[in-house]
Amino acid sequence: MGLLLGAIALLGSSGLPGLFLGRRSSAGQRSATLLIGAGAGLGLWGAGRCLWGGLPAALEAGWFLPWGSFHLKADALSAFFLLPVFLIPALGSLYGRGYWRAEQHPANARALQFYTGILAASMALVVLAQDSVLFLIAWELMALSAYLLATADATDSAACRAGWLYLVGAHVGAVVLLALFALLYRSTGSFALDAIRRGGLPSGIQTGIFLLALIGFGLKVGLVPLHLFLPGAPSHSPSHVSALLSGVVYKVGLYALLRITGLVPVPPAWWGGGMLGLGAASAVLGVTLALAQPDLKRALAYSSFENVGIIVMGLGLALLGRAGARPDWIVLGLGGALFHSWNHALLKPLLFLAAGAVERAAHTTDIDRLGGLAKALPRTATLFMIGAAGIAGLPPLNGFTSELLIYLGLFRTAGLPAGSGAGSWPLATLGVPCLALAGALALACFVNLFGSLFLGQARTPSASETAGDPPRTMMIPMVALAGLSALLGLAPGIFFPVLDRAIRVWEPSVRVASTSLSGLVPGVWLSAAGISLLALLGLVTLLYLRVTRTRPVGTAGTWDCGYARPSPRMEYTGSSFAHSLRDLFRWVLWPRRSRPQVAGLFPKAAHQRTVVEDPVLDRLALPGAQFLARSFSWLRLLQQGRLQVYVLYFFIITVLLLVWGRSTR
Repeated sequence: MGLLLGAIALLGSSGLPGLFLGRRSSAGQRSATLLIGAGAGLGLWGAGRCLWGGLPAALEAGWFLPWGSFHLKADALSAFFLLPVFLIPALGSLYGRGYWRAEQHPANARALQFYTGILAASMALVVLAQDSVLFLIAWELMALSAYLLATADATDSAACRAGWLYLVGAHVGAVVLLALFALLYRSTGSFALDAIRRGGLPSGIQTGIFLLALIGFGLKVGLVPLHLFLPGAPSHSPSHVSALLSGVVYKVGLYALLRITGLVPVPPAWWGGGMLGLGAASAVLGVTLALAQPDLKRALAYSSFENVGIIVMGLGLALLGRAGARPDWIVLGLGGALFHSWNHALLKPLLFLAAGAVERAAHTTDIDRLGGLAKALPRTATLFMIGAAGIAGLPPLNGFTSELLIYLGLFRTAGLPAGSGAGSWPLATLGVPCLALAGALALACFVNLFGSLFLGQARTPSASETAGDPPRTMMIPMVALAGLSALLGLAPGIFFPVLDRAIRVWEPSVRVASTSLSGLVPGVWLSAAGISLLALLGLVTLLYLRVTRTRPVGTAGTWDCGYARPSPRMEYTGSSFAHSLRDLFRWVLWPRRSRPQVAGLFPKAAHQRTVVEDPVLDRLALPGAQFLARSFSWLRLLQQGRLQVYVLYFFIITVLLLVWGRSTR
C-alpha cells in the first residue's frame, strides 16, 4: 500500500514543477514525464506484487469528513485494473513531449501536464476506494480533470462543446451514483461498499442497487444508448488525452460495475440476461456508428463502445453463471471480460496515438481527405495495422483470445459440452451471432480506416509531402503498446493464473476456486497456433520479397474507366466503402442525404453528401432538451435579477416550511 500511495502522490504532483517554469519551457514537460514515469513504476511494482505475488493490502483511517472513512484496499481485482491506470498515462506523457510540445502550445501545455497527473491519481484512488464517500470524491475529481483535459484548447469551440457535454454526462451519472450510495447507507447503515455483501439485503434493494449502478456507470463507460455524452471528448482532444479517456477512464467505470455486481452473492438470472443483451446491442450498434463516421478519431471513439459491449457481454455471462451455479460460465465469461479490458486498454491507445501521428503529418483527421500515407509513414502504418487487427479480433493478436473465451462460454450455455454442469440457458447462445456480427463489422470498419488512410494515392498535398514518421518520443509508446499486445496474443496462457486470481476475488466460492482458465482453455495450443501462424506469415512475406527482387517488375496503367489521367479524386473514399453497410443499418443510423441536382449540357459543380448524426444525442436528446426549454420558458419570469425579489422568495419558502413543520408534529 505504501508503494501505491507513493505512486498516487507522484502522479498527482507531477505537473506542479511545470507551473513554476516558463510557458514555452520544455523543462516542465521533461519533469512531468519523469515524475509520471516514477509514479507509474512504483504503482506497477505495487500492483504487480499484489497481482502476481498474491499480496493484498489495505489501509483504513479517519479523516476530516463526518461521513465514511479513508478506506483503501488492493486485491487481485483492483490490481488488475491498476496496471493500465499506471501504464497508459506514463506512455501518453512521453508521447506528448513530441506531439504537444510546450514551444508550439504555450497556452495549454502546462495544463495538460498538470491535469494528466491528477486524472491518473484520481483513477487509482477510485480503483482502491472501499468507502462510498471516498469513492464519490475520487470519482468527481476524475470527471473534473478529464473535462479540463478535454477542453485544454480553449480556442477550439468544438472541443469546448464536447467537453461540456462530457461534464454534464459525468454529473448526471454522479447524481445516479449518489442515489445508489444513499440507498446503500439507508439499507445497511454503513458507507462501506462491502456492506452490500455483509448486509443480506432484500431482493428489491439489491435490484435497485444493480439498476442504479448499471445506469450510473453505464453513462461513464459508453453503453449504448447511455453513450450520448461521451464520443465528442475523445474526438476533439489531443491524441494522448484521447488515449486516456477512451482507453483507461472507461475501464475504471467497468471496474466499478464489476465490483458492485460482485458484491451480490446470488443475483437473479435476469441480471445476467439483461447485461448480455445490453452488451450485445452496444457491441453491434457501437461499431455500426463507427463505420458511419467521417472523422478518424470520432470513428475510434465510437468503436470503443463496441469493445465495452463485448466486456459487458462477458460480465453478463458471469452473472448468469453465478445465478445458475455454473463455475465454467463464470470463469470463461469474467475471464474474457477481464482479458478484453486489458486488450482494449492497450490497443485503443495505440490506435489513438497512431491517429495523432497521422494528424501531425497530414494536418487533418478527415478520412475522405487522407490516403497514401503508408509511403510517408511506414512505421506508423505498421503499428496502426497491428492495432486494427488486434481490435478487430484477428488471430494471433490479443483481441482474438479474449473474444474466444466469451465465445466458449456462450456455447456452453446451450449445454453442448457433456458433463459441464447442471442446467443451461439456451437464450444466451443468441449472443454468439451478435458477437460474430460485431466482429465482422469491426473488421470492415478497420479495413476501411486502414485503406482510406494509408493505401492508394494521397488526396491532400500535405499528406504526400510529409517528412516521415514522428519523432522517437512518439514512436516509443506506440511500439511498447504494440509489443505488449503481441505478447498477450502469442502467450495468453502466461496470464491465465493472473485472471484466475482476479476472478476468485469477484466470486470466492469453492466451485470457482477449483475451476481455472487453464483447465477450460488450451493456452499452450493457442500459443503454438499463434506462433505457427505468425511464422507462416513471415515465410510468405520472405518468399514474396525474394521473388519480387529477382524477377523484373513490369509496369502498366491501371484500369482507368476511359480516363486518360486518373486522379486521387477517383479513388474510393471511406464514405463510399462503408456506404452499403451503412444502408443496411439505416433504420438505426437515420442518415441524411443531400443529392446533387444535375441538369443541362454543362451542369454546375455539385456534390452528394451523406451525414450520419448520433441517433441518441442529435436526434433524441438534444431535440428533447430544446423542447423542454421552450415548454418551460415561462419560468424565466421568476428570475428577475433583483435582490429584493430573491429575498422575498426566501421569506415565502421559510414561512411555508415552518407551517409544514408545525402541521406534521
